[in-house]
Amino acid sequence: MDTQNRQPGIVGTTIASQKLCDTFGIAQPIFAFTHSLDTVAAVSRCGGLGVYGATRRTPEEIRTELAALRVKAGAVPIGVNLVLPPGMPEDNDPGPIESQLPQRHKEFVAHLYEKYKVPAPERRGMRTRFLRSNEIARQQMAAVLESDVEVVACGIGAPPDFVEACKRAGKRIVALCGSPKHARRAIDSGADLLVAQGHDSAAHTGPIGTFSLVPQVVELAGDVPVLAAGGVMTGRHVAASLALGAQGVWTGSLWLASTEYAIHPIILDKLLRAGSDDTVITRSESGKTFRQLRSAWSDEWSAPDAPRPLGMPFQDMLVGDLLGAIDDHEIEPLMHYAVGQGVAWLRSRRPVAEIFAQLVEESRAALASLPR
Repeated sequence: MDTQNRQPGIVGTTIASQKLCDTFGIAQPIFAFTHSLDTVAAVSRCGGLGVYGATRRTPEEIRTELAALRVKAGAVPIGVNLVLPPGMPEDNDPGPIESQLPQRHKEFVAHLYEKYKVPAPERRGMRTRFLRSNEIARQQMAAVLESDVEVVACGIGAPPDFVEACKRAGKRIVALCGSPKHARRAIDSGADLLVAQGHDSAAHTGPIGTFSLVPQVVELAGDVPVLAAGGVMTGRHVAASLALGAQGVWTGSLWLASTEYAIHPIILDKLLRAGSDDTVITRSESGKTFRQLRSAWSDEWSAPDAPRPLGMPFQDMLVGDLLGAIDDHEIEPLMHYAVGQGVAWLRSRRPVAEIFAQLVEESRAALASLPR
């Protein structure tokens, strides 16, 4: 266990926050969602809890990567996140989905290839390597159950049998909630921890702002602890989250400029130059509401003559190969990334340990400055 980066607990946190830390075996009530194994491991070694976003990874990749993550993290707790939306096709067969794609939508995608001189894809894109389906979801869940991760986070719900299997395996369930009704369903399904994810958040996000959502979820949660998510980038955000009744925070965008994340240089430059108003909500990425950096991609899909994005998983199949080609060939105007409104606080590239230490120290200072 790497203890050299660990710091004393955040001064002023509640007894409930300390209980949360004790329950999850962490020193600080700071959770970090990221798609980087190195970033997950670094956050956990610092005393938080890193959660690996694996929803677009194949079952075998999940097995391999979670094993590698354990080696990187050592004995400290780690987590994994899956998105398991209901209503997906049963089989991992893209043929029936591709055959139903409207001609107008296919022509619009062809137009984007031509207008931005995007070369033909050399491989299947991240969203088209497999079809988001019940078949793949079952295999992903099986891979997670075989792993030794301590925490499993689920977005857009989770099958009850998966929740029960995780609990039997000693894994704790974290449920991401964008509304009070989502929180109620998560509590009823047996979630051990709720993440109240406000509108400020990156990627899949709902319409309710963080400041409005968190206390509503706290009121519903009873004894189930709550993390605040959406725009948490500084110690003042942590202090505000605790004041709203949360026991800790769920962070994501905070880590995108970390050294360990190894993000593409073009995207890094865009992130460091962006303000909160440089993010947009679009359905053009996956078919569901998705906050990302504004780019020619989001502008094209919001144009008056653009077709309305399709639902999931049809939009995945429609644009997945194009999105892959955009990144592979570095088509700068169309390159974008999921990020929350907290992007305004990304100002330099720094190691995870430095970012984490600053967040803890700022939190302590913000809480200590409040009148008693």
